[in-house]
Amino acid sequence: MTVSENRQRHAIRAVMQRAGLTTEDVWVRCFALGGDADPVELDLFLDGLGTLPALERDVVASVVNEALDELAPAARAPYVRRGREPARDAGALPALVELLRGAHLAPPDRLATVVDRAAQALGVRAVLYLVDYAGTRLAPVPGGAHAGGRTTLSLHGTLPGRAFRMLEAQSSTSGGRARLWIPVLDGVERLGVLDVMVPDAAMLEDPALHEQCWWFAHYLGHVLTGVSRYGDGLDGVRRSEHRTVAAELVWQLLPPLTSGTDRVLVSGRLEPSGSVGGDVFDVALSEEHAHVAIFDATGHDLGSGLVAATAVSAYRNARREGRSLFDQAQAVHTALVDQFGGATFATGVVARLDLTTGRLRYVAAGHPYPLVLRDGRVVRTLQDGRRTLFGLEATHVSVGEEQLEPGDIVVLYSDGITEARDARGVPFGADGLRGYLERQSGTGTPLPEVVRRLCTEILARQRGVLQDDATLVLVHWTTEGQLRLDPRPGSGGPPGA
Repeated sequence: MTVSENRQRHAIRAVMQRAGLTTEDVWVRCFALGGDADPVELDLFLDGLGTLPALERDVVASVVNEALDELAPAARAPYVRRGREPARDAGALPALVELLRGAHLAPPDRLATVVDRAAQALGVRAVLYLVDYAGTRLAPVPGGAHAGGRTTLSLHGTLPGRAFRMLEAQSSTSGGRARLWIPVLDGVERLGVLDVMVPDAAMLEDPALHEQCWWFAHYLGHVLTGVSRYGDGLDGVRRSEHRTVAAELVWQLLPPLTSGTDRVLVSGRLEPSGSVGGDVFDVALSEEHAHVAIFDATGHDLGSGLVAATAVSAYRNARREGRSLFDQAQAVHTALVDQFGGATFATGVVARLDLTTGRLRYVAAGHPYPLVLRDGRVVRTLQDGRRTLFGLEATHVSVGEEQLEPGDIVVLYSDGITEARDARGVPFGADGLRGYLERQSGTGTPLPEVVRRLCTEILARQRGVLQDDATLVLVHWTTEGQLRLDPRPGSGGPPGA
């Protein structure tokens, strides 16, 4: 049975009145629980002047119900072993407050110390590991009380690597030390793992501890992204290889590699991470639409990076001004001609997905055509929307349309994927890409891990030296795939699975 928004709003307001909660009280509790609504949005919702997504409304309902339970707690059966209080007790809140307070005005280099203090408030010890940009290892963030002597860990064949790859909390008691490995994400973007060390192995079976550690890691991901903008300390932890000037430019242009809402998930990656030159992609999500673009500039040097930067900047400018898909493509073309005088070109795809209807509109400019993956099979190659390369005057431009079905995945890629050759000179090809995507479908692998694995495979296929940039972007129109990106206990299997 689905509860209407108005009915839920009235019930929430009634519970708030009984519990003596103000809007500010509710927002603070929602924030501590992982809610994304800001105070103004919450206030408008409660007054009936605005709306909130269903998941956000459930967070609000949860916190007001918990507040009511605190006033009149239900009778509980006793435990044989004394554990923590139920998952949403005050135990995690002091740690979250300490995390936010410690990160205020802290440079990135101080984050490990901030984690130490916040973990202490939770009654545990913790060390943060970040995934490197190459997507192959986890590196400890130095500077904390417990990070000394730590070395990098592989993403493969290790419990922390599994926690990161599959977004499942892992527990172990190796070396006489009980610990949890908790994935760290900012929203749905994977950033690393948190090594949570507990004083008693019996605590690993405590569901409240798992829940509180999830809160801790969840907010740590938000804090991590915020403080990373103010310095190079954490960026240095994630660099495992030299980066060219062209790659430096491209990485600054990229959106988060994985992003999503309650109606869509988008994940992308490009290789080689340290020397990419002309490939770039962009993503912008709203309540109603997912905007996605991919560009491949000619060349593989700083010049191609400048072309890619011009293309994505022109696309963003046109998109943010609310211009049509046709005009967005034309804006990219015009910018390249104006800046480079017709001496250089770029292929690309610009697309917009209506998240309510599933209607996809797109234009491919001399670029590999998008694919549609449905129920484990590639069912369509999208060839209707096309124009000549950006930088070449187009005599005809058509905007293609495709009606997606719920659960469909749209695949955007550059020719560096299909043209990657093995030791015998055999290219990966379109058939190789289709086969990989179809094999991965239905395995329960999180979307960003599907992308990472393919790009890693492409890099290995050419023994770590690509002849061209390789980029893959997957757009999943879904309301269920988000569950695979939520590392709460129980969402991805039991701890240690």
